[in-house]
Amino acid sequence: MPVGEYNFGFIGGGAIAEALVAGVTGAGLVAPEKIRVSDVNAERREYLREKLGVAVTPDNTALVAGADIVVLAVKPFVIGEVLGEIGGQLSEKQIVISVAAGVPTAYIEKFFSVNVPVVRAMPNTPALVGAAATAVCRGRWATGEHLELARAVFGVVGRAIPVREDLMDAVTGLSGSGPAYMYVIAEALADAGVRVGLPRDVSLTLAAQTMLGAARMILETERHPGVLKDMVTTPGGTTIEGLFALEEGGLRAVLGRAVENACRRSRQLSGDNN
Repeated sequence: MPVGEYNFGFIGGGAIAEALVAGVTGAGLVAPEKIRVSDVNAERREYLREKLGVAVTPDNTALVAGADIVVLAVKPFVIGEVLGEIGGQLSEKQIVISVAAGVPTAYIEKFFSVNVPVVRAMPNTPALVGAAATAVCRGRWATGEHLELARAVFGVVGRAIPVREDLMDAVTGLSGSGPAYMYVIAEALADAGVRVGLPRDVSLTLAAQTMLGAARMILETERHPGVLKDMVTTPGGTTIEGLFALEEGGLRAVLGRAVENACRRSRQLSGDNN
Protein backbone atom coordinates (compact mmCIF):
# COMPACT_ATOMS: atom_id res chain seq x y z
CA MET A 1 0.00 0.00 0.00
CA PRO A 2 1.39 3.46 -0.88
CA VAL A 3 2.62 5.51 2.07
CA GLY A 4 -0.04 8.17 1.47
CA GLU A 5 -2.86 5.73 2.16
CA TYR A 6 -1.81 5.11 5.76
CA ASN A 7 -3.13 7.07 8.73
CA PHE A 8 -0.23 8.30 10.86
CA GLY A 9 -0.25 8.93 14.59
CA PHE A 10 2.73 10.71 16.13
CA ILE A 11 3.10 10.35 19.89
CA GLY A 12 5.23 13.33 20.84
CA GLY A 13 5.29 16.58 18.93
CA GLY A 14 8.91 17.64 19.35
CA ALA A 15 11.44 18.79 16.78
CA ILE A 16 11.97 15.43 15.06
CA ALA A 17 8.22 14.78 14.81
CA GLU A 18 7.72 18.27 13.39
CA ALA A 19 10.46 17.71 10.82
CA LEU A 20 8.97 14.37 9.73
CA VAL A 21 5.43 15.72 9.46
CA ALA A 22 6.61 18.78 7.55
CA GLY A 23 8.70 16.54 5.32
CA VAL A 24 6.04 14.02 4.34
CA THR A 25 3.33 16.65 3.87
CA GLY A 26 5.61 19.10 2.06
CA ALA A 27 6.72 16.37 -0.35
CA GLY A 28 3.11 15.40 -1.00
CA LEU A 29 3.78 11.92 0.36
CA VAL A 30 1.06 12.10 3.02
CA ALA A 31 -1.88 14.53 3.22
CA PRO A 32 -2.14 16.55 6.46
CA GLU A 33 -5.59 15.11 7.14
CA LYS A 34 -4.02 11.64 7.38
CA ILE A 35 -1.86 12.71 10.35
CA ARG A 36 -2.61 13.22 14.04
CA VAL A 37 -0.14 14.31 16.69
CA SER A 38 -0.43 13.91 20.45
CA ASP A 39 1.54 16.02 22.89
CA VAL A 40 1.17 16.87 26.57
CA ASN A 41 1.85 20.56 25.95
CA ALA A 42 -1.23 22.52 24.85
CA GLU A 43 0.81 25.35 23.33
CA ARG A 44 2.85 22.89 21.33
CA ARG A 45 -0.28 21.17 20.05
CA GLU A 46 -1.74 24.48 18.89
CA TYR A 47 1.52 25.42 17.20
CA LEU A 48 1.61 22.14 15.25
CA ARG A 49 -2.04 22.44 14.30
CA GLU A 50 -1.60 25.95 12.95
CA LYS A 51 1.76 25.43 11.25
CA LEU A 52 1.27 21.98 9.75
CA GLY A 53 -2.51 21.70 9.42
CA VAL A 54 -2.69 18.38 11.25
CA ALA A 55 -5.12 17.22 13.91
CA VAL A 56 -3.80 17.26 17.46
CA THR A 57 -4.83 15.63 20.72
CA PRO A 58 -3.59 15.21 24.30
CA ASP A 59 -4.91 11.61 24.29
CA ASN A 60 -2.44 8.92 23.22
CA THR A 61 -5.01 6.14 23.36
CA ALA A 62 -7.41 7.98 21.07
CA LEU A 63 -4.58 8.68 18.66
CA VAL A 64 -3.53 5.02 18.49
CA ALA A 65 -7.09 3.87 17.84
CA GLY A 66 -7.20 5.72 14.53
CA ALA A 67 -3.64 5.13 13.31
CA ASP A 68 -2.21 2.57 10.90
CA ILE A 69 1.32 3.71 11.70
CA VAL A 70 2.22 4.86 15.21
CA VAL A 71 5.42 6.90 15.44
CA LEU A 72 6.94 6.96 18.92
CA ALA A 73 8.69 10.34 18.98
CA VAL A 74 9.19 10.64 22.73
CA LYS A 75 12.23 10.81 24.98
CA PRO A 76 13.67 7.44 26.05
CA PHE A 77 12.97 8.05 29.74
CA VAL A 78 9.20 8.24 29.15
CA ILE A 79 8.78 5.53 26.52
CA GLY A 80 8.00 2.85 29.10
CA GLU A 81 5.15 4.93 30.48
CA VAL A 82 3.80 5.61 26.98
CA LEU A 83 4.01 1.96 25.94
CA GLY A 84 2.28 0.90 29.15
CA GLU A 85 -0.55 3.22 28.21
CA ILE A 86 -1.02 2.14 24.58
CA GLY A 87 0.52 -1.34 24.39
CA GLY A 88 -2.69 -3.28 24.90
CA GLN A 89 -4.51 -1.38 22.15
CA LEU A 90 -2.22 -2.14 19.24
CA SER A 91 -2.98 -4.89 16.73
CA GLU A 92 -0.87 -6.90 14.30
CA LYS A 93 -2.24 -4.78 11.46
CA GLN A 94 -0.63 -1.63 12.84
CA ILE A 95 3.02 -0.63 12.54
CA VAL A 96 5.15 1.05 15.20
CA ILE A 97 8.11 3.24 14.24
CA SER A 98 10.27 4.35 17.15
CA VAL A 99 12.76 7.21 17.11
CA ALA A 100 13.49 6.91 20.84
CA ALA A 101 17.28 6.80 21.10
CA GLY A 102 18.80 3.74 22.72
CA VAL A 103 15.54 1.79 23.01
CA PRO A 104 15.76 -1.69 21.42
CA THR A 105 12.85 -3.13 19.45
CA ALA A 106 12.72 -6.10 21.84
CA TYR A 107 11.99 -3.73 24.73
CA ILE A 108 9.11 -2.15 22.81
CA GLU A 109 7.71 -5.52 21.74
CA LYS A 110 7.44 -6.66 25.38
CA PHE A 111 4.54 -4.25 25.89
CA PHE A 112 2.37 -5.83 23.18
CA SER A 113 0.12 -8.84 23.58
CA VAL A 114 0.22 -9.55 19.82
CA ASN A 115 2.95 -9.55 17.18
CA VAL A 116 3.08 -5.86 16.30
CA PRO A 117 5.71 -4.95 13.66
CA VAL A 118 8.28 -2.52 15.09
CA VAL A 119 10.82 -0.49 13.13
CA ARG A 120 13.50 1.45 14.98
CA ALA A 121 15.01 4.60 13.48
CA MET A 122 17.96 6.75 14.49
CA PRO A 123 17.70 10.12 12.72
CA ASN A 124 19.85 13.11 13.56
CA THR A 125 18.99 16.76 14.03
CA PRO A 126 19.71 17.90 10.44
CA ALA A 127 16.28 16.37 9.76
CA LEU A 128 15.11 19.88 10.65
CA VAL A 129 16.61 21.13 7.37
CA GLY A 130 15.92 18.01 5.29
CA ALA A 131 19.48 16.70 5.55
CA ALA A 132 19.26 13.90 8.13
CA ALA A 133 21.34 10.76 8.20
CA THR A 134 18.92 8.11 9.47
CA ALA A 135 19.58 4.44 10.14
CA VAL A 136 16.61 2.06 10.28
CA CYS A 137 16.31 -1.53 11.47
CA ARG A 138 13.43 -3.92 11.98
CA GLY A 139 12.26 -5.83 14.99
CA ARG A 140 11.19 -9.45 15.31
CA TRP A 141 7.82 -9.11 13.61
CA ALA A 142 8.62 -6.46 11.01
CA THR A 143 9.17 -7.41 7.38
CA GLY A 144 11.30 -5.93 4.62
CA GLU A 145 8.17 -4.16 3.42
CA HIS A 146 7.78 -2.44 6.78
CA LEU A 147 11.43 -1.38 6.64
CA GLU A 148 11.00 0.11 3.16
CA LEU A 149 7.95 1.99 4.38
CA ALA A 150 10.03 3.57 7.14
CA ARG A 151 12.78 4.39 4.65
CA ALA A 152 10.24 6.20 2.48
CA VAL A 153 9.12 8.30 5.45
CA PHE A 154 12.62 9.20 6.63
CA GLY A 155 13.85 9.62 3.07
CA VAL A 156 11.95 12.91 2.79
CA VAL A 157 14.16 14.46 5.48
CA GLY A 158 17.50 13.15 4.23
CA ARG A 159 19.01 9.73 3.61
CA ALA A 160 17.67 6.56 5.26
CA ILE A 161 19.99 3.56 5.44
CA PRO A 162 19.05 0.05 6.66
CA VAL A 163 21.35 -1.54 9.24
CA ARG A 164 21.28 -4.49 11.64
CA GLU A 165 19.97 -3.55 15.06
CA ASP A 166 23.20 -4.57 16.78
CA LEU A 167 24.86 -1.69 14.90
CA MET A 168 22.50 1.01 16.14
CA ASP A 169 24.77 2.02 19.03
CA ALA A 170 27.57 2.52 16.51
CA VAL A 171 25.19 4.61 14.40
CA THR A 172 24.42 6.72 17.46
CA GLY A 173 28.12 7.32 18.08
CA LEU A 174 28.77 8.30 14.46
CA SER A 175 25.79 10.02 12.84
CA GLY A 176 23.54 10.48 15.86
CA SER A 177 26.13 12.51 17.74
CA GLY A 178 28.03 13.47 14.59
CA PRO A 179 26.40 16.86 13.98
CA ALA A 180 27.85 18.08 17.29
CA TYR A 181 31.32 16.98 16.19
CA MET A 182 30.87 18.87 12.92
CA TYR A 183 29.72 22.00 14.76
CA VAL A 184 32.90 21.96 16.84
CA ILE A 185 35.02 21.54 13.71
CA ALA A 186 33.14 24.36 11.95
CA GLU A 187 33.64 26.61 14.96
CA ALA A 188 37.34 25.75 15.12
CA LEU A 189 37.79 26.50 11.41
CA ALA A 190 35.96 29.79 11.79
CA ASP A 191 38.11 30.74 14.79
CA ALA A 192 41.20 29.91 12.75
CA GLY A 193 39.95 32.12 9.94
CA VAL A 194 39.49 34.98 12.39
CA ARG A 195 42.99 34.39 13.70
CA VAL A 196 44.47 34.90 10.23
CA GLY A 197 42.44 38.04 9.62
CA LEU A 198 38.99 37.14 8.29
CA PRO A 199 35.86 38.84 9.67
CA ARG A 200 33.86 36.49 11.93
CA ASP A 201 30.77 36.28 9.70
CA VAL A 202 32.82 35.70 6.56
CA SER A 203 34.95 33.06 8.25
CA LEU A 204 31.99 31.10 9.62
CA THR A 205 30.16 31.15 6.28
CA LEU A 206 33.25 29.96 4.43
CA ALA A 207 33.84 27.19 6.98
CA ALA A 208 30.25 25.92 6.88
CA GLN A 209 29.99 26.09 3.10
CA THR A 210 33.31 24.27 2.75
CA MET A 211 32.03 21.44 4.97
CA LEU A 212 28.78 21.28 3.00
CA GLY A 213 30.61 21.22 -0.32
CA ALA A 214 33.03 18.52 0.81
CA ALA A 215 30.15 16.34 2.03
CA ARG A 216 28.33 16.74 -1.29
CA MET A 217 31.49 15.84 -3.20
CA ILE A 218 31.74 12.57 -1.27
CA LEU A 219 28.08 11.65 -1.74
CA GLU A 220 27.59 12.82 -5.31
CA THR A 221 30.88 11.73 -6.87
CA GLU A 222 30.95 8.49 -4.82
CA ARG A 223 34.73 8.82 -4.67
CA HIS A 224 36.73 7.87 -1.60
CA PRO A 225 37.52 10.86 0.65
CA GLY A 226 41.22 10.08 0.30
CA VAL A 227 41.00 10.43 -3.49
CA LEU A 228 39.17 13.74 -3.17
CA LYS A 229 41.74 14.94 -0.63
CA ASP A 230 44.58 14.12 -3.00
CA MET A 231 42.86 16.09 -5.77
CA VAL A 232 43.20 19.24 -3.64
CA THR A 233 46.76 18.53 -2.52
CA THR A 234 49.70 19.59 -4.69
CA PRO A 235 53.37 18.88 -3.94
CA GLY A 236 54.86 21.58 -1.77
CA GLY A 237 51.57 23.49 -1.69
CA THR A 238 49.43 25.06 1.00
CA THR A 239 47.01 22.16 1.54
CA ILE A 240 49.68 19.58 2.37
CA GLU A 241 51.03 21.94 5.03
CA GLY A 242 47.58 22.16 6.61
CA LEU A 243 47.06 18.39 6.38
CA PHE A 244 50.42 17.76 8.04
CA ALA A 245 49.30 19.92 10.97
CA LEU A 246 46.08 17.88 11.28
CA GLU A 247 48.06 14.64 11.36
CA GLU A 248 50.49 16.08 13.93
CA GLY A 249 47.53 17.04 16.10
CA GLY A 250 46.03 13.55 15.91
CA LEU A 251 42.71 14.58 14.36
CA ARG A 252 41.88 11.07 13.13
CA ALA A 253 42.51 9.52 16.54
CA VAL A 254 40.51 12.21 18.34
CA LEU A 255 37.49 11.68 16.08
CA GLY A 256 37.86 7.93 16.51
CA ARG A 257 37.77 8.27 20.29
CA ALA A 258 34.75 10.57 20.08
CA VAL A 259 32.76 7.98 18.13
CA GLU A 260 33.91 5.13 20.38
CA ASN A 261 33.02 7.01 23.58
CA ALA A 262 29.57 7.98 22.29
CA CYS A 263 28.97 4.43 21.09
CA ARG A 264 29.96 3.06 24.50
CA ARG A 265 27.58 5.43 26.25
CA SER A 266 24.78 4.46 23.87
CA ARG A 267 25.33 0.79 24.76
CA GLN A 268 25.08 1.68 28.45
CA LEU A 269 21.80 3.51 27.87
CA SER A 270 20.47 0.67 25.72
CA GLY A 271 21.23 -1.73 28.55
CA ASP A 272 19.00 0.33 30.82
CA ASN A 273 16.10 -0.32 28.42
CA ASN A 274 16.44 -4.09 28.07
